Amino acid sequence: MGRHPQPQIRQRLLVACTDHALEHGLPDRLETLAGAAGTSSRMLIYHFGNRDRLLREILGQARQRQLQAFTDLISLRPDEPYPLTLARAWSAISGPEGAPYLRMFSRLHDTAGDPLWPGFRQAATTDWLAPLEAGMRSIGRPGLATVVLAVIRGLLKDLDATGDTARTDRAFHDFLAMIDGT
Repeated sequence: MGRHPQPQIRQRLLVACTDHALEHGLPDRLETLAGAAGTSSRMLIYHFGNRDRLLREILGQARQRQLQAFTDLISLRPDEPYPLTLARAWSAISGPEGAPYLRMFSRLHDTAGDPLWPGFRQAATTDWLAPLEAGMRSIGRPGLATVVLAVIRGLLKDLDATGDTARTDRAFHDFLAMIDGT
């Protein structure tokens, strides 16, 4: 007779694997994740079925963490002008808080998410439009939400490629000055 599923163990393993992947990137081998989670590759297969399923769940959990953290950052606050909210959000998204997500998800942007997450690029774009639109509505420019998102995504790709924080920060603040002055 086989063991019964133990969701609390599975969840603990998923959290540990996600933490490791956010810190180091998605590994090529299960042994790396097993070591980080304090278990064996065999136990990871037992709980997740196969490597790709585990990686998809890691990506899903990491994405949920990112959405929770960054949606709050870009959401309209009644006590502050929205360009200031965006400036604060940019500092977090482009800084150490956002680096693990940039490292993990830039590969999915480059490969369109296949095969681990088909449709990732679309989801990673549309997830942010509603809070950006609400924020931009507060300054009378809801239609600029797509532009704001494109600037953020473009500058993050630039930052990822060049590591030039000073230049990308300056570019984002120049952009904010343009939308704040319109």
